[in-house]
Amino acid sequence: MNRTQAKTKIWLVNDEEKPIMGEGKAALLKAINEEGSLNKACRKVKISYKHAWLLLKEIEESVGEPVIIKKRGGKAQGTFLTEKAINLLEEYNTYQVILAQTVYDKTFWEVIGLKISARNQMKGKVIEVEKEGLIAKVKISIEPTTITAVITKEAADALAIKKDDKVLAVVKATEVMIGKE
Repeated sequence: MNRTQAKTKIWLVNDEEKPIMGEGKAALLKAINEEGSLNKACRKVKISYKHAWLLLKEIEESVGEPVIIKKRGGKAQGTFLTEKAINLLEEYNTYQVILAQTVYDKTFWEVIGLKISARNQMKGKVIEVEKEGLIAKVKISIEPTTITAVITKEAADALAIKKDDKVLAVVKATEVMIGKE
């Protein structure tokens, strides 16, 4: 029997909805960042040098500024990402993580399908939010104890979770999710 599954793709777009980058351009930027060389990056992602330049030009036109810096001569020579390119790559990767935690997570579909039982939902109050990198640790007071949910920073920001918020902790055998009241 054939299984069906959801597949998605992410593109970053600018204010005019013009594509900045998707999976291929993100892979090129990542390879440049890792290799410090456009030639090596091209070999890594299996594209021609000319095609890589066209992709980089498209990104630069979409964002209105350079995304690479070429340094020639000496020990510090190579191709490097600008701060803008690093930020774009981090943003793209963040959306990929969020996507993986929702669309590809069966728990997400359980929540959408309203298959949550009353016994695994607990009302509580946020006592602390620690954000570090892509992760947020949310400590929730649920009398008579405290639990900690580890979620993405973007999820915490999207819910605008802060100290003293009333939240609903949804506990699954392997994780704790949060829904704001």
